[in-house]
Amino acid sequence: MRIEGGSVVDAYETRITKAILDAYHEKLSRSLVSDVLIVGAGPAGLRAAIDLAASGRRVTLLEKRLSLGGGIWGGAMAMNDVVIQEEALSALEGIACPSRPAGAGLHVVDAVGLASALCLKAVQAGVVMLNLTFAEDLCVHDGRVDGVVANRTGVGDKLPVDPISFQARAVVDATGHEAALVHMLRRRGLLEGRAEALGEGPMDAVEGESSVVAGVAEVYPGLWISGMCVQAALGGPRMGPIFGGMLLSGRRAAAFIDRALSELEPGR
Repeated sequence: MRIEGGSVVDAYETRITKAILDAYHEKLSRSLVSDVLIVGAGPAGLRAAIDLAASGRRVTLLEKRLSLGGGIWGGAMAMNDVVIQEEALSALEGIACPSRPAGAGLHVVDAVGLASALCLKAVQAGVVMLNLTFAEDLCVHDGRVDGVVANRTGVGDKLPVDPISFQARAVVDATGHEAALVHMLRRRGLLEGRAEALGEGPMDAVEGESSVVAGVAEVYPGLWISGMCVQAALGGPRMGPIFGGMLLSGRRAAAFIDRALSELEPGR
């Protein structure tokens, strides 16, 4: 800060801070009401967000961690290459991330390249992405999930700080093994007869890659499941460091949700 002629003049550092505050405030305001709100920015959440935004939907994506990409970054046991089966290569459509054949119908993709490419594509598609933001609860009105209660990671989970809420016409639980949103409804007894599994089963890569796609569903009005959350919610097997099913699961969720929203919009 400088004082010139008795007046305070903004320092360069203050102008930097103001630029960030103005930009983030605009982004946050834009995200408060969306067509689709996705919680969890792993492969399924990112792929679903990209496809929905490409369909003209307003999409907000919340991620509790600093970096987006979920388990992609770590590959298998911190070896940062991942596998995608040949029949799932279509899930890389529009993503600038090359793959190379590895035999037996498998292809290897650089984990850093895949995570980065998905994040960049989501930004380019117009998805509003808020990292370091976790889902604390859900908004439910008239028997339908229509929003997410969120807080700041490292603040709301450690201090008595109240959250804010985000409204959406459809909410996606893409929180992976945690199935965080599903558990929020389950512990309140709202999922009786639906998504009552106690967690995912042991590893079966073949069955897992199939069921993680087939199990995409609206488990409660307004709440959809995608990615590893499908297995955790419905008791399907885990599949390890193969990511084709995760991406296809996100694409399937996007298609289902876009169709469901379109049915409510005559003339679209």
